[in-house]
Amino acid sequence: MSVGTSSAPGNRAARRRAPAPRPCDPAGLGIDPDELPDGLVVADENGRVICCNTAAERIADVRAADVLGRPLEKALPLEDLESRRWWQLTDPYGGLAIRTRQPERNLLLPGGREVLVTARYVRTEPTGPVHRVVVTLRDTEARRRTERSHAELIATVAHELRSPLTSVKGFTATLLAKWERFTDDQKRLMLETVDADADRVTRLIAELLDISRIDSGRLELRRQPVDIGAAVGRHIQAYVAAGLPADRFLLRIEQPLPDLWADPDKVDQVLSNLLENAVRHGEGTVTIDIAATESPREGEDTGTSVTVSDEGPGIPEESMNRVFTRFWRGSKRGGTGLGLYIVKGIVEAHGGTITVGRAPGGGAEFRFTLPVAVPAYLL
Repeated sequence: MSVGTSSAPGNRAARRRAPAPRPCDPAGLGIDPDELPDGLVVADENGRVICCNTAAERIADVRAADVLGRPLEKALPLEDLESRRWWQLTDPYGGLAIRTRQPERNLLLPGGREVLVTARYVRTEPTGPVHRVVVTLRDTEARRRTERSHAELIATVAHELRSPLTSVKGFTATLLAKWERFTDDQKRLMLETVDADADRVTRLIAELLDISRIDSGRLELRRQPVDIGAAVGRHIQAYVAAGLPADRFLLRIEQPLPDLWADPDKVDQVLSNLLENAVRHGEGTVTIDIAATESPREGEDTGTSVTVSDEGPGIPEESMNRVFTRFWRGSKRGGTGLGLYIVKGIVEAHGGTITVGRAPGGGAEFRFTLPVAVPAYLL
């Protein structure tokens, strides 16, 4: 970014005749301010702007050429959320001599646009006059998206918890109050309902814990040798035992497969979500293909891919890019919309990749690839 020489504020003609701008490097570190991710505005000892980088132009919707040489309070007419003029309120040049900074806070630009602002007061000596005021600006949109996402998560959780907890409370209260009036079959039915609703609450809490760990990067993996074919077979057997016809599933394993080291519980969670998605939302045969493939991680030659596809209506093209986001639901047939978000987080925590597309039979096709991830001590 460039700096121009300026004269008195009212002398506009003199500013127009100023020499060509010089590179702005207020810290003397040889850093180009335009390379900084945050907006940067610097004012000199007289309170006039000597630097305004590209990010600040974008965030504050100004042109550097228009603000260089202007008083800071004119170049950035910030107000707090109570409509008080920020620079008059804080008085960076005439305030307490021991102040060195202003912590980050939400302020408003003209037009009501909200930005995050931090200021640093640079003094040549302790308690001396302010030599520079360095201001950083950040757009609030990313933070607002995060806050909206958290609010949606809380609302979804509250809604999903209300139904099973209401059921549990209702049945237990009824049983306690009128135990002798019910037959054994009626009691069993109510207790089975309470048990199923308790499982539903437990699953939701587990999902929330997984999301918290994924978002914070604290998802722990306990890698062990995993027989991915046997793991898929167990899930298929569970569905058949629950009443689905065996010919609803087709498992194809391309041999030989590389040894896979992964967290077996987390892999089971991924398989459970993908197969449940295919059974619940898809139609026809659910096909699971397991094969060796190129590793998604550098430094490894091979990996293992698992493809789950069905013959249902598939996922609309316009929804493909939202499948792995929070709260996406392929239909209105239940679910929290968190399962595929968790699946993606687990796969990526293993160093793998996951994609979604259209299956040859027209349904949805999910394919995840895991690196073999053999521990270094076995190599």
